[in-house]
Amino acid sequence: MERLSGYGPHLCCSMEETMSPVGVLTDSTTYFPEDLLRQYDIRVVPLRVNWDGETFRDGVDITPQAFYERLSQSKTLPTTSQPPMQDFLAAYEAMAEKYDAIVAVLISSGISGTVASALAAAQEFDKVPVAVVDSRSTSAAQGWATLEAARLAAQGASFEEVRDKAQWVVDRLHTFFVVDTLKYLHKGGRIGGASRYLGTALNIKPILYFDAEGKIDALERVRTKRRALQRILDLAKERAGDRPVKVGIIHAHAAEAAQAFKAQVEQTLNCQETLFVELSPVLGTHVGPGTIGMGFFLTEE
Repeated sequence: MERLSGYGPHLCCSMEETMSPVGVLTDSTTYFPEDLLRQYDIRVVPLRVNWDGETFRDGVDITPQAFYERLSQSKTLPTTSQPPMQDFLAAYEAMAEKYDAIVAVLISSGISGTVASALAAAQEFDKVPVAVVDSRSTSAAQGWATLEAARLAAQGASFEEVRDKAQWVVDRLHTFFVVDTLKYLHKGGRIGGASRYLGTALNIKPILYFDAEGKIDALERVRTKRRALQRILDLAKERAGDRPVKVGIIHAHAAEAAQAFKAQVEQTLNCQETLFVELSPVLGTHVGPGTIGMGFFLTEE
């Protein structure tokens, strides 16, 4: 089993090796490992964090460490916004100099307008074909759809093959996570069906997931975070059984606990590869520190 770890934000990376006819683009909420961005020349368009009159490009102008340090001292909560259409147009223009087509794998349209911005830009752009794939998820799950598409593109696959591979992964994704408090999802307007658990005792932890429309909902609730993580692992096992999976462990300012959870996951599931991904500041705005979870997909039919 190959294990991949690390994370880091980058707007663009270069690859001097074999050129691919298809370029792959994603947004900053994947918060991908730096080595993978470089290896597969994945271009990243950042979302925005808006805070007390300042605007920061996600993972570029503000890192998770700086974000959580400021959050712990701030009397106000930040907001977030999608990339403007012009950012996608600029990315398409740059990629068209190297590639014959572009596949963009983006954060769920159920929680962000990023897909809408990318589609609007694609309608204005006619130099090369552009496919926009709605991941109906974010972070590591979205990252796996991006990475699998990029790997296929690097092998010289066609535009349609790369686009369809991203969609194939999206259709098989599962994401479960637990937050320390629902207040961030509530204030950010992304709480969805989990709103029914607002005001419950602090030790009641809803198991959150992305539904078929790419919106956040609550599957069930358990007592204590430890039991919540065990239940997430049980849910993953129920869906995967002994079949091979590719997994992404996600966390917000909770690396030590997430590493322990990663070890449990790798002992329980048949993991072909494991990514370890910190949530970007944009996602941290909506889930808050202490969030831990996983995204995965079955690698066989």
